[in-house]
Amino acid sequence: MTQPGNTYLEALGARTGIRVEFYDPTGSRYGFPTFPFRNAPDGLATRRQLRSKGLRPNGQDPIAQILWRHRKQRRIAYLYRIDLAAPKRTATAAQLAALDKANRAKRVCPACGQLKPYQIPRRTGACLDCESGS
Repeated sequence: MTQPGNTYLEALGARTGIRVEFYDPTGSRYGFPTFPFRNAPDGLATRRQLRSKGLRPNGQDPIAQILWRHRKQRRIAYLYRIDLAAPKRTATAAQLAALDKANRAKRVCPACGQLKPYQIPRRTGACLDCESGS
């Protein structure tokens, strides 16, 4: 895979001498190929972007990063190769059954034993009917 870069940002630096703070495609400044916000090269995606495409990193290490500032803090997002990503895993029938059982248990009132269409509030420990009757 060739070294990713952004021709616009490189031309801007060559033409004006302005250095874009978080643009370092070789990794010489930050020790890792770094790109500014919204300037990631094609073929790379963050975990969130992979998830929206139905993919997961599949155990690969990140090959680049995006840096940006937000409210005086430096934020980072790692970039993964899309061609090495795998489809997201789906839950098995047993896992889905266990989740349904756990969610059902959260809807049974310990005071009256009724199954409610909402989760029992933890702060009161009783359904809304039992709580108002106290």
